[in-house]
Parts: sequence; C-alpha cells; structure tokens
Amino acid sequence: MVQACDQAGLPIIIVNPISVRRYAQAIGVLAKTDRIDAQVIAQYAATLKPEFKPIPDKTSQKIKDLLVRRSQLLEMSTMEKNRLQILPKPLHRSIKSMLRMLQSQIETVTRQIEQEVAKVDQWRSKMEIMTSVPGVGKVLAYTFLSELPELGSLNRKEIAALVGVAPINRDSGKLNGKRRIRGGRHRVRTVMFMAMLSSIQCNPVFKRFYERLKAQGKIPKVALIACMRKMIVVLNTMIKNQESWRAEMA
Repeated sequence: MVQACDQAGLPIIIVNPISVRRYAQAIGVLAKTDRIDAQVIAQYAATLKPEFKPIPDKTSQKIKDLLVRRSQLLEMSTMEKNRLQILPKPLHRSIKSMLRMLQSQIETVTRQIEQEVAKVDQWRSKMEIMTSVPGVGKVLAYTFLSELPELGSLNRKEIAALVGVAPINRDSGKLNGKRRIRGGRHRVRTVMFMAMLSSIQCNPVFKRFYERLKAQGKIPKVALIACMRKMIVVLNTMIKNQESWRAEMA
C-alpha cells in the first residue's frame, strides 16, 4: 500500500501504531472500531503533524529484503549447527548437507546485495567511508544504507536517538532514575550490537573506551551500548564530512 501510494503521488506517512493508540487513550477514546480508528488517526495527524519522510526507493527496499533473507538463512544455519552437536551421528550427513545448501544460499544473497549497492554511486562512496572503520563490516554498512538513510544528515543527539542508543532520563524531583535506552530502529541496533562485539576486539579506540567504562563500574552490556552510541556518532560525522576513518576522530 505504501509503495502504491508513493507511485500514485499520494502523500503517505508511516507512524508507530503504539503512538496512535496512546494518543487515543490520552484523549479518552477507549473504544476501537474501524470508524473510530479512522477518526483517531485523522485527528492524530492533524494535531501532531508527524514529519513527512521520503519512502525508500525500490533499490533500498530490495537491499532491505535481501538483508532480512540473509539473516533468516544465518539463523537457520545456526540452528542446524546446534543440532549437529546434539543429534546422533546417523543424522549428521543430513545436517551437513543442509548446512552446505544454506551456506550456498547465504553466499548467493550476499552477492545480490553487493550487486545492488554497486548500482548506486552514492552508496558505493558511503560504503567505502563506513568500512574504513575497523570493526564495521559490509553487513553493518548495508544495514545502515537500507535502514538508516538519515545517517550523515542529523546531529549527534538526533542520530543516537533515531537508532535507539541514547539513554532516556527518568528523573522526578530529587529522584534520579536509572537511564535506559528505548525505541529506535531495532534491526539497526541488533546488527550494531553484534558488530560491536568484534569491534572492541579489533578496533583499539573502541577497545580502550570499552575497558575504561568497565573500569568505572559499568556492566558489559551498558559499556557496549555506549560504544555503539560512540560508533554511530563517529560514522554520522564521517558521512557528513565525507571523510574516512582516523583514530583521532573518536
């Protein structure tokens, strides 16, 4: 529907349905029917005027779909590897055959992603900049291209909040609540988290930052999230300034 509206030149905005539901509750609308929903959505849009964002083009959507498929294949491969460890030997031949097939599919999908990225000059430039950072691999860079097109166009606070790695205050009066991250783009954050596990091993800048946070008493997961926030801010600046990685940037 979104693509059809975009192709027809009709303005369309995608909003979080939870936000609309909470708006309905805030104005006292508890009932839920198609007619009531339509009225609430119209009132929500008229009152809050959500920001209009361009719909991803076909190439972006195709890369996004390919990345999702690649993740699915990797998940299935992990499941088969786990079965190889626990199931009896007579079944190993079947499992290994399945693993070879899955690996072949993963390689095919990965090549398709690379071919799609190569078609767009701007994307090739961004890829070169992002992958110049030790610990930022092609999969993470592809994820940024398809899921985070705003990278390089926002300030440091905005990009961290958009990804969902900015801690949210929960203070009231003299009470200083525990800060937590919430919201943001889940898929980007998930891929970043996995990438950061290797970044703190191969990138001296993030490794030192991670170790310093742990020395200050931060638990490993909190330290990792802080490293992710640092990474996305650095990448945002690099894309904005069209600069490759230098250790002093961080």
